[in-house]
Amino acid sequence: MKIYSWNVNGLRAVLKKGLFLPFLAEHKPDILCLQETKSEREQVEIDLPDYHEYWSSATTKGYSGTAIFSRTEPLSVSYGFPKAISKRYQLVDDAGRDSETEGRVITAEFDKFYVVTVYTPNAKDDLSRLPLRSESWDPAFLDHCKALEKKKPVVFCGDLNVAHTELDLANPKPNRGKKGFTNEERAGFQAFVDAGFVDTLRIFREGNGHYTWWSHFANSRARNVGWRIDYVLVSSALQKSVKAADIHADVMGSDHCPVSITLGK
Repeated sequence: MKIYSWNVNGLRAVLKKGLFLPFLAEHKPDILCLQETKSEREQVEIDLPDYHEYWSSATTKGYSGTAIFSRTEPLSVSYGFPKAISKRYQLVDDAGRDSETEGRVITAEFDKFYVVTVYTPNAKDDLSRLPLRSESWDPAFLDHCKALEKKKPVVFCGDLNVAHTELDLANPKPNRGKKGFTNEERAGFQAFVDAGFVDTLRIFREGNGHYTWWSHFANSRARNVGWRIDYVLVSSALQKSVKAADIHADVMGSDHCPVSITLGK
């Protein structure tokens, strides 16, 4: 089974460029998790007869949003966090913006595991959303995944908006303390690892140079001056089933590229 994740930075834009359907035809994901769809289903002119579709859109038009496309119909699908977790954490930032209205999480249950797509809030250039990230969002998301894990293993994937270690971005020193590479955000990612979730790419690849997002400035993508902020993590119970983990930097259409894992028996 091939599970893909891609921050498309506007699905309508990728479709307009003529790059989304060729990607599906070539890679044939069994489950495709999208982030930053920036649209509602009725705004997207696309026909995917081979897939069951699940969308979560932000209340603000043209912002955020996630989707899951799956060849196999899930046993169940839920959107956002369960009520118990929402009550436990303050998921509204200092400006009064409620992250739960931004369509950031979809959870799909399959026979042997859960798949969760997540678009983690960006801390912003001025770090105005860092308290939301570090004090509320990351702990809430971890609690959600741990609660699911009590029932069956979990695959969670998406744009986590953080480079975990210095190996996960081309220029760590000048970016230390900036959005995506603060101590708080990195600790939030480390908490997933400490809880037993496995960063699948690191099963197969060490070192730097493995990036999933590039700035539009200074020809960054062609020079591979990027960040790894898109991930697929799995419960430790699934680690031996992960036969491959890849970054598909050749897939164009967004400032992010897809990432994927292949699960076997």
